[in-house]
Amino acid sequence: MSLPKGTGEGLVLERRATDHRAKILIMEDDSALVRLLTLNLEGEGYTVHSAGDGIEGLRLAFEKKPDLVVLDIMMPVMDGWGVCQRLREVSDLPILMLTCCTDLRDKVRGLSMGADDYLSKPFDMEELLLRIEALLRRSRWRPHVSRPTTFDDGSLLVNLETREVRRGKERVELTPTEFRLLACFIRNPGRVLSKEYLLSQVWGPEYVEALHYVKVYVRHLRRKIEEAPTHPRYILTERGVGYRFAPQAASGERSSALV
Repeated sequence: MSLPKGTGEGLVLERRATDHRAKILIMEDDSALVRLLTLNLEGEGYTVHSAGDGIEGLRLAFEKKPDLVVLDIMMPVMDGWGVCQRLREVSDLPILMLTCCTDLRDKVRGLSMGADDYLSKPFDMEELLLRIEALLRRSRWRPHVSRPTTFDDGSLLVNLETREVRRGKERVELTPTEFRLLACFIRNPGRVLSKEYLLSQVWGPEYVEALHYVKVYVRHLRRKIEEAPTHPRYILTERGVGYRFAPQAASGERSSALV
């Protein structure tokens, strides 16, 4: 790991109108790393809380209500996989997994369980700070759309202003990242969108090479909004190119879910 260069002025999180300092909860059992992270995060203006095991981390998450969690996988009592799953059952706060696991399958597993980002150890402190800033920025994002702001074909309803999503009469709960991805599709009906374009619009330009993020989150969306996720009506795969949102779903156009 390396310390950020210079003063890091370009990395400081923009203050909200209430001058609220974003709260970061670190769940990590390496006390030396916790001290290093705390020093750098507080230097950037964040309020930092920390826990050395998963159970204590969950307690603090409910008590302190952080704006973002930095989550290590290999922790005592309850590991990061279990913590991530528990957090996702009750909250959509951004989760950045921080671990020594470098296998792509571990990254996909973390994203599949609801993590928003994944950074492998050893890491560069400046990159960590940039990723935290990006996650916090996206968690406060609201889509700017021109009228109409609602997609409704009788089977699927998506309101881009209220963020309400329904499949039939059933309300669909989406994480902020899932909603941003769905909103991007709805704002571009019928267009074939490359994975690189989706990454730049939903995650940010710094993520244009993380193509597996799109694959994982398209799978999430299909499970939540499609009647038959393996034969989707709405989010269609254009093999070798990307994906297309098919608003003419009522016509019966379908595609196999080849991601």
